Amino acid sequence: MAQTSSSSSPSLKASSSVTNDFQAIIMALILIVTIGYFILLIVTPTNMYRQIWTPKIKAHTANSTYFGAQGRTLLMNTFPLIFIAVLGCVYLHLWKKSNNKNINRVEEKQKLAIWRRPIIMKGLGIVSRIELGFFVMFIALLVWTFASYLHIIFPTITPKSVAKSGEKVWEAKLEDSGLRLGLVGNICLTFLFVPVTRGSSVLQVFGLTSEASVKYHIWLGHIVMTLFSAHGICYIIYWAATHQLSEMLKWGKTDISNLAGELSLLSGLVLWIATFPRIRRKMFELFFYTHHFYILFVVFFVFHVGVSYACIMLPGFFLFMVDRFLRFLQSRSNVRLVSARVLPCETLELNFSKTKGLSYTPTSIMFVNVPSISKLQWHPFTITSSSNLEPEKISVAIKGEGSWSKKLYQMISSPNSVDRLNVSVEGPYGPPSTHFLRHDLLVMVSGGSGITPFISIIRELIHTSESQKCKTPEILLISVFKNSEDLTMLDLLLPISGAPSETCKLGLQIEAFVTREKKPVSTEDKKNLRTIWFKPNPSDEPITPILGQNNWLWLGAIISCSFIIFLISLGILNRYYIYPIDKNTNDIFSYPIKAVLNMLIICISIVITSSAAFVWNKRQSGTDAKQIQNMEGATPMASPNSWFYNADREMESLPQQSLFQSTNLHFGERPDLKRLLFERKESSVGVLVCGPKKMRHEVATICSSGLASNLHFESISFS
Repeated sequence: MAQTSSSSSPSLKASSSVTNDFQAIIMALILIVTIGYFILLIVTPTNMYRQIWTPKIKAHTANSTYFGAQGRTLLMNTFPLIFIAVLGCVYLHLWKKSNNKNINRVEEKQKLAIWRRPIIMKGLGIVSRIELGFFVMFIALLVWTFASYLHIIFPTITPKSVAKSGEKVWEAKLEDSGLRLGLVGNICLTFLFVPVTRGSSVLQVFGLTSEASVKYHIWLGHIVMTLFSAHGICYIIYWAATHQLSEMLKWGKTDISNLAGELSLLSGLVLWIATFPRIRRKMFELFFYTHHFYILFVVFFVFHVGVSYACIMLPGFFLFMVDRFLRFLQSRSNVRLVSARVLPCETLELNFSKTKGLSYTPTSIMFVNVPSISKLQWHPFTITSSSNLEPEKISVAIKGEGSWSKKLYQMISSPNSVDRLNVSVEGPYGPPSTHFLRHDLLVMVSGGSGITPFISIIRELIHTSESQKCKTPEILLISVFKNSEDLTMLDLLLPISGAPSETCKLGLQIEAFVTREKKPVSTEDKKNLRTIWFKPNPSDEPITPILGQNNWLWLGAIISCSFIIFLISLGILNRYYIYPIDKNTNDIFSYPIKAVLNMLIICISIVITSSAAFVWNKRQSGTDAKQIQNMEGATPMASPNSWFYNADREMESLPQQSLFQSTNLHFGERPDLKRLLFERKESSVGVLVCGPKKMRHEVATICSSGLASNLHFESISFS
């Protein structure tokens, strides 16, 4: 056996080296295409592009009987991002299979440590220096584009040039400014949907996740609506000044459709208003439902500008549609809800069955839908389980804070609790890897239910310390709660099925602060934690990976095949239906009909390829799912007691006893975070925070102060 192992070692190293080289080539190609794409955006508003590049490109594309003028936009604006997405899928597949993936990413993070230090910016929140740098460069791109357009056009607007149309100079300049604002807004619209594409390869290949990138979507959304609103206002003022308000009702057959643009803008404004924090927090359902106006916004936008120009923003929306339809397919099945832990602090931990092939990283999230409460509402919740420690179970924690979660808590915790519950899920979604092992100490600061993402990290480290027998970082968990009942959240640190004896070796220290009580609650006033077990239903399925083990390869195949089918179908449509009528003049065939046909082809191509991949992988994973369904184990009747509420009794297990002994309770005070962080002398201290905005900003300020070089703020987004 020793000879076999030693002889295979060189081949494994050689294979790993080839894989790493291939990864490096793919990443280099991705960076080259990305840089080239942004160079294209930079030069687009210049005379060089208009007078030199555009004529040459038109000479090769404009006379095409298959794509016509649309071919140039597809080639220059759509193809690069689609190509990056497909290459990203291949890269992530290779990276997932490689043996040294953690080492490379850790080295990258250490090199960028200074640039990752947090900065608190008013209006932007907590951002790293890298994020701030890219944000400034993006704003500079928008300003450059707008200024370049005006620099070229304004000198040509003179009293003599506007005399024929009977306009004034300021009116002509206002009209042109409005047009250019719309063109600049289209740049932002190109990227608007990328951050909310949850399974995006584009995000993950650059070390991002959709959860952490939601803030980019928010920034882009505000910029898009600001620019498009200014675009619309400029035209309304122009039409009013030139007595052409009837133009507002224009729906051109082979020209810009103003009415469609107004409907698109109106849909966007309704959506935009509901996103402001005060409205979103107080009326979440209004925010949720109005957000679906994005469909009307995009459809009428395409009608407004024409499908050829709309291809500029197509790649981001195309990738979003692929992801959205895959999520739709996953959400059609009811999943097996095994049990629920009901905590006195109006918190639930839902435990679902899953196949062993479904793996995820700590801090991942999962979207949950309960049709008996709302068939349309999907809510994201942090996963508390570890796919390594609990290979056949996945859990989420739900705090009863909103109307939806309160209804769910009441439904499950009531004396006449339901014996089964129909639940659908989407996900899980999370970072491709975590890098907690690189630190000597992890300091986790949480407020209330903000402890939930740290539960999955702790459970993962429990597994790592037991299975890999390697040194894990020590953990300091600083948790702030309002009252004693909230302390039962600490019970979720251990899985419902118990934890291995290695828990006591983890090096976990818990500092729990109860701010609204001066002393512990008496035993008589304490409510018990209980576990509810649900009856299985033959139609329920364990949660499986939607595209199987090779999910990135399948996603790359879906993106590339659906785009190729779209191009082939579009070429056939143009060559044999549109071209015989229009002859590439763009003056005969109806723009709206062409837009409808294009949108229909895109939808059909995505539905065909995604459905085929989903059905194929569904069959492949059906065997594992059936095995789990047939495992009807005995349903435990007793509920594990809370180790906090039973502090004065003998502990039921060694892990519970170890956790209790490592916990210090503080009543009637708040933690001195500056002291707790600055007194840590370990060489590398990873600092994570999840809680109220004030707490997050305080921790970020401490880490970015420069007074302690060993503090490394880990920017992770939680739900």
